Amino acid sequence: MAFWSTGSQEPGAHRPNLGPLEWRVLESLWNRDEAASVRDLQPAFPDIAYTTLMTTLDRLHRKGLLDRTKSGRAFLYRQRQTRSEFDSARVAAAVRRAIASGDTALGPLLSCFVDAVGERDRELLDELEALVRARRAALRERQP
Repeated sequence: MAFWSTGSQEPGAHRPNLGPLEWRVLESLWNRDEAASVRDLQPAFPDIAYTTLMTTLDRLHRKGLLDRTKSGRAFLYRQRQTRSEFDSARVAAAVRRAIASGDTALGPLLSCFVDAVGERDRELLDELEALVRARRAALRERQP
């Protein structure tokens, strides 16, 4: 299922493929309550050179995943999204790509999703059904 990759050209989607160090840095920032400099993060990365960590933070900033502000001679980095927002955006982008690609795995994917929702929470399954009905009604109203 190729549509689950992190690459995308959609605006606002998580376009970049992230390497293991980039994931570690993001996790470290998600676990903090405040922005952090390279020096602040360095103790969590004793196996990584200071300059490598600095380059990784800059790369994440250029990929649009981190905000940074100047503080004296250093930059302070902060994640643009919470972990939950980041994960939701990745899943949403993957589903949009799957739908747009016409991938033959889409049917089984949706079936698996409905099964998983139904097994976990019947109320959520009812909400999903209501959303589908509402979307169909809205589409019918827009038809000439």
